[in-house]
Amino acid sequence: MQHKTQLTLSFLLSQVLLLACAEDLECVPGFQQKVFYIEKPFEFTKDKLILNLKFDDCNGNNQLNFEVSNPDFTVELDGNLVALKNVSEAGRALFVHARSEHAEDMAEIFILEANEKRGALKEILKLEGNLGIPRQKRAILTTPILIPESQRPPFPRLVGKVIRSEGTEGAKFRLSGKGVDQDPKGIFRINEMSGDVSVTRTLDREEIANYELEVEVVDMNGKTIDGPVRLDISVIDQNDNRPMFKEGPYIGHVMEGSATGTTVMRVAAFDADDANTDNALLRYNILKQTPTKPSPNMFYIDPEKGDIVTVVSPALLDRETMESPKYELVIEAKDMGGKDVGLTGTATATILIDDKNDHAPEFTKKEFQATVKEGVTGVIVNLTVGDRDDPATGAWRAVYSIINGNPGQSFEIHTNPQTNEGMLSVVKPLDYEISAFHTLLIKVENEDPLIPDITYGPSSTATVQITVEDVNEGPMFHPNPMAVTKQENIPVGSVVLTVNATDPDTLQHQTIRYSVYKDPAGWLEINPTNGTVGTTAVLDRESPFVHNNVYTALFLAIDSGNPPATGTGTLHITLEDVNDNVPSLYPTLAKVCDDAKDLRVVVLGASDKDLHPNTDPFKFELSKQSGPEKLWRINRLNNTHAQVILLQNLKKANYNIPISVTDSGKPPLTNTTELRLQVCTCKKSKMDCSASDALHISLTLILLSLLSLFCL
Repeated sequence: MQHKTQLTLSFLLSQVLLLACAEDLECVPGFQQKVFYIEKPFEFTKDKLILNLKFDDCNGNNQLNFEVSNPDFTVELDGNLVALKNVSEAGRALFVHARSEHAEDMAEIFILEANEKRGALKEILKLEGNLGIPRQKRAILTTPILIPESQRPPFPRLVGKVIRSEGTEGAKFRLSGKGVDQDPKGIFRINEMSGDVSVTRTLDREEIANYELEVEVVDMNGKTIDGPVRLDISVIDQNDNRPMFKEGPYIGHVMEGSATGTTVMRVAAFDADDANTDNALLRYNILKQTPTKPSPNMFYIDPEKGDIVTVVSPALLDRETMESPKYELVIEAKDMGGKDVGLTGTATATILIDDKNDHAPEFTKKEFQATVKEGVTGVIVNLTVGDRDDPATGAWRAVYSIINGNPGQSFEIHTNPQTNEGMLSVVKPLDYEISAFHTLLIKVENEDPLIPDITYGPSSTATVQITVEDVNEGPMFHPNPMAVTKQENIPVGSVVLTVNATDPDTLQHQTIRYSVYKDPAGWLEINPTNGTVGTTAVLDRESPFVHNNVYTALFLAIDSGNPPATGTGTLHITLEDVNDNVPSLYPTLAKVCDDAKDLRVVVLGASDKDLHPNTDPFKFELSKQSGPEKLWRINRLNNTHAQVILLQNLKKANYNIPISVTDSGKPPLTNTTELRLQVCTCKKSKMDCSASDALHISLTLILLSLLSLFCL
C-alpha cells in the first residue's frame, strides 16, 4: 500500500510539471523529480524498496553514482532507494546526490509523520511550497536548486535550469541578486539563451547557506519582458568540518574517595556543519588515559552530553596510593553520530584528584632529646612528623601544641612552613639551679579537621626530654636598680650605701669583688670586698651630670669563676637641695630718653638655681643713694620681679645703679648687681645714647663711697 501511494504521488507530481511546462521542452539534466514525500514507517526494512529516483543527464548516464546523506541508505544503479539495514530512525529528511560524467543533481526525500501525510498531496497539487512553481500562469518557470557544498572542480558546473514557456525572438534571461551582481559577486551565472544556471566555484554552507536570486526575461534593449521571478538556491551541507574543542584547557577536580558515578566535569565540542543533520551530531569517547593505574578505565564520558564521571570504586580513588594524582584523558568528538565515517577532533582533559584529610600526622619517633645551656633562648630541637596527605593543603600542614610540662611558659613551638617540622624554642631563660631537666608532651594536628572516620592516635603525640647545662652566671645585685637619697654638699668620704650582690651558682661557692663601672662626675668609690659606696667629691645637685635631681652610677660585681662572670648594678642617688646658690638679676642694662614722660625704666627679674623654698619670694633693694636728692626707687611687683622708676628726668649720661636681691633660704643668700642705665637723647623716634660724660654719676658715687669708708 505504501509503495502504491508513493508511486501515485510521483506520477501526480510528474503530471503537474508537464502541465506547467511546454510539452516540447528539451531534456533537462538531473533528477526528473527533485522533491519526494514519504510517510515514516515503523522501520525501514533492509533491502526493501522505498521509492525510485529517476536521473537523466541527457547523455547516457555514463559513470552514474549516487550518494545518500544517511549512510544507512543507498541508491542502486536503477534508482531504487533502499536501506542497508533495518533502520528505525532516519531523521526528517534524506538527500540524494547523483553525479554522472556530464551532470549532477540533488533530490530531497522528506519523511513525514502520519498526521503530516494527510496534507502532503494537497500541497503538491497546489503547486506551492518547495516546488517553487507559482499558481498563476507564468512565462518563467523556476524550481529550487540544491547544490552540495565543497564540490570539486571543474567549474563552471551546471546546477539547474530556468524554463520560459513563451518564446520571444531576441529575448534573453537575466539573473541578479546576492552571489551574482551583489557581493559575493560572480558565484552564479545563467545562459542567456538556454536558461542553464551554473555555479562557478566551490560553495561553503557555513559561510552562506541560502541564496535568493531573481530571474527575468529582457529584450534586446535590456527592457524587462517578464519577471522578475524568485530563484532559491540552497547549499546542502556536507560533512566538511571537524568537531573542535574551543573552551579548553579542560581541568576538572574530584575529591578522593568519591562515590562511583561522581561527575567530574563536562567537555563540549563545536561542529560548524548543519546542526539539523548528522554532520554536526557529535558523540564523545575517551581514547586514552594517562596513567593507566590503578585502573585503565578510571573515568567514563557520556557520549551525548560530554559529562566525565568516575567509574571506579571509592577505594581505588585513593590519592595516597595512586601513581599520580593527575590524570590526562584524550577526548575524541566524532560527528555523524559517532559512525565510522564521521570526522573527529580531540582535546585533552586534565583531572586532578583532590586530597581530603584522611591521614593523621604522626611523629617519626616517640621521644626526642634536647640540650640547652641555662640563660640561652632560641630553637633547641626540630620535631619531625610524617603525613601522607597533599603537602599543598591544610590536610598536610601541621599545628603543634605543648600539652604538658610547660607551667612557666618557658617553651614555645611553631611550625616550619617549608619542612612541616615543629621548632621547639626556649623563650624564657632556664635556670640550672632551679631545674636541670624538663619533660614536655607535644601534640600535632592538621590545620584542616580530619574526616569523620579518622582520629588522632598515639603517634600524634611525642615526648621531649630537655637537659639544662650549668654555666657560670654573673652575680646579681639586690635590688637592681638601687636607690638612695642624700643631701648635696655632704662631706667628702661620706658613705652613700652598701650594695649587695649574690652569685646564682650556689653550688660553686664563689667569692664576689666590686668595682665602679660608670661614674660620670667622678664622685664615688666602692669597697671591692664589702661593696660600701662612699663619696670622693662634693655632690652637687646643680651639676650637669644630675638629671631631675638624680645622679646615676653603675657598679660591677665579679665572681671568681673561670672565666669570671660579671653582673651590673645601677645606683640612683636622689640629691636634696641646700641653699648654696645666690640669686641672679636680669636684665643688667636699661635705656631711657632724657625727656621721657614715663619714668618707669625697667622691670627686673630674679632667678635661683636652687629649689623651693631656697628661691623666691625674692627681696629687691637699692643700695644707699648719695647726694642732695634721690634719683630713683625700686618697687616690688611679685615674688620674682621688681620695677625701677626714675624720680625725675636726668641728663644724658650713663648711670650704674647697685641693686641687691635676697632669696628665701635659711640662711638667705644675697647678691648685689649693678644695673647700667643709659639716658639718651631722643628725637624723631631715634635714640642717641652716645655720652661724653659717661660714668659721670658713677664716678661721683665711687668717690662718695670711698669717703664714707674712710670715715668709718
